[in-house]
Amino acid sequence: MSVVCVGLLFLLDGPRRHATQTPASVPVARLKPHQIPIDGQRWYQVVNAQNGLAGLFDGITDQAVHTGYNKLLKNYDAYYPLREGETMRIDSIRLYDYTDTNTDAPLTLSIITADWQRIPIARFIGDKYKEWVGPDPARPNTFALPKSVTGARYLLLNTSGAYPSELELYGTYTPGKQPTKAPARTGTPFRQAVGVNMFEWNMEEAARSWEIDESRVPAIRGFGAVRHYMDWEKLEAQPGQYTYNLTLSGAWNYDALYERLHREGVEVLACLKTIPKWMEHTYPAGQRDYGNNPAPYGRDLSRPQSYIEQARVGFQYIARYGSNKQVNPALVKISTVKTWMPPNEKKIGLGLIRYIECENERDRTWGGRQGYQTAREYAANLSAFYDGHKNTLGPGVGVKNADPTVTVVMGGLASPTLDYLRAMVDWCREHRGYRPDGRVDLCWDVINYHLYANDARSSQGGGGTRGAAPEVSGVGEQAAAFVQLAHELAYDMPVWITETGYDTHPGSPFHAIPIGAKSVLQTQADWILRTSLLFTRVGVARTFFYQLYDDNPNNPTQFSSMGLINGNKTRKPAADYLAQALRLMGNYEYRQTVSQNSVVVDRYEYRGQTSYVLVVPDEQARTATYTLPVRPGDTVRVCIPAAGRETMPCTSRVATSGQLTLTVTETPTFVMLGKPATGLRAQTSPLKTSAPQ
Repeated sequence: MSVVCVGLLFLLDGPRRHATQTPASVPVARLKPHQIPIDGQRWYQVVNAQNGLAGLFDGITDQAVHTGYNKLLKNYDAYYPLREGETMRIDSIRLYDYTDTNTDAPLTLSIITADWQRIPIARFIGDKYKEWVGPDPARPNTFALPKSVTGARYLLLNTSGAYPSELELYGTYTPGKQPTKAPARTGTPFRQAVGVNMFEWNMEEAARSWEIDESRVPAIRGFGAVRHYMDWEKLEAQPGQYTYNLTLSGAWNYDALYERLHREGVEVLACLKTIPKWMEHTYPAGQRDYGNNPAPYGRDLSRPQSYIEQARVGFQYIARYGSNKQVNPALVKISTVKTWMPPNEKKIGLGLIRYIECENERDRTWGGRQGYQTAREYAANLSAFYDGHKNTLGPGVGVKNADPTVTVVMGGLASPTLDYLRAMVDWCREHRGYRPDGRVDLCWDVINYHLYANDARSSQGGGGTRGAAPEVSGVGEQAAAFVQLAHELAYDMPVWITETGYDTHPGSPFHAIPIGAKSVLQTQADWILRTSLLFTRVGVARTFFYQLYDDNPNNPTQFSSMGLINGNKTRKPAADYLAQALRLMGNYEYRQTVSQNSVVVDRYEYRGQTSYVLVVPDEQARTATYTLPVRPGDTVRVCIPAAGRETMPCTSRVATSGQLTLTVTETPTFVMLGKPATGLRAQTSPLKTSAPQ
């Protein structure tokens, strides 16, 4: 509808009522009569913005609103979702025109209704100077709308980068249902925090790629799970020609890889990423890159149909490695290309893969627009990959149509911000609707992102000079925010962190530092183990470290020296610590944190046995004393990780007084009550498949 404004700001049609309850980010004292409270933190932008929109609603008129530079979209939307029961009747609008002019690219404010109609209600062109203007540039001194606007499900801002310095809505407001705090997530086995990223060549030598290199197997046994970086090119080097054993690209044996990991009790998250050469070559010569968006050049990235090729390869892969033996054999394809290798055989329902991740860091900005998907584009991508966009893309499309029990993990996000996930949920709300139980039909089963601890609290956002201890770096708070959002929007869906870690090269912005008498490798070991404990503590269901082997330990580039295994296939201290903790208490489940002060104390349980983990959450070589209550006369084991050991060194102590006094350091101390658990294999047994963890 066109906007023609008549009347003045307070010459509205009759008396108005407005609620006094306002979001915490908008102080009540700043609200004028009949002003509708807007929580600036609730807006999310569908673009790679560095800063939020809170400045539009902070009451400060002489500060311009800048959301960052180098955006990959020239024009983009920002959404403001209204909560359940929240309503507003908008009678008038004021925008403060500070200094910028945007007559060639107006900002538009709209509402989105319950049936997803967009109704424009204001435009801003910035042609005035330091004065309030109304919603119609043709009548800048008129603030009232010709007709009150109701029925908003969302507020929507569309912009090419220009904003007023303030935006105010007036009318009638009813607050909605406030989000509840996420329940504490307990029951997570510690083994789920001991995952690692790997490639097929970490277990199969290129010279003998058809078989497992046995000398590399012991290193894998120290982890509860692996995230397998799997290039699409390996599975489909030529269009429609699917290979696994051996692959047309690289001659790798995926059957042997997964069978051996299964035999060792190591869970696999298969991360399908990048695009094959034949798709890469659909892009213009200057834009070709294997990290481009997973659709042929020129496709509409907002439509699920554009990703049908990737959804087909996902179906084929899960038909082979999933657990459904009833897949129609006519839908399962295998390569007919003749090579020196033995021909691939058609196999169905091998039961080797329960988790698959659709792509990796699709919010990447470093690859240009052809390598960046907006959150809504990626949601469309996932919808095709998940179930063929609700089975509308034909047979043999989507991993759930190959195995309904497979768990689909969204691609790990490079930026640990909430906006991307919020936009994905709303895309599903609009384009997939609701399930029979009334829940939004989300097209993924696990929320996934990447989080690296540094002294700038920026993860991969830059600005850091070194790594930082996990407890002082803010990563715990960031992880807890994702768990909270999963509670608010995604029905307490599990949250995974599939990349985290520390470099050892001093030139990296994520390098571990020597602390006191500890070397860089010892600090890396402390911080790695403490990262596992911290993420479990705040509710993260699985953690995977980057990565198994170094890319190049002599390279200062970030991530190059994060490997946990040495080039000679022995463990670094960090891998020793993880392997020892896995053997000691892999199946122990997190129950509670009993102290978060100068000493952090977590309690775990397994089959009636209790263990405590104590650590000083610092990076100053600090020690502290803590007294742990135990039953009088009990014998307990006090265990502290040590480099170069297969099992964690433990000493037995008798609690004669019912109290155990411990000297705690920045290396975690494990206190085991009851009889020792026996056997590494028992500690790394596969989990039940009833629900994603």
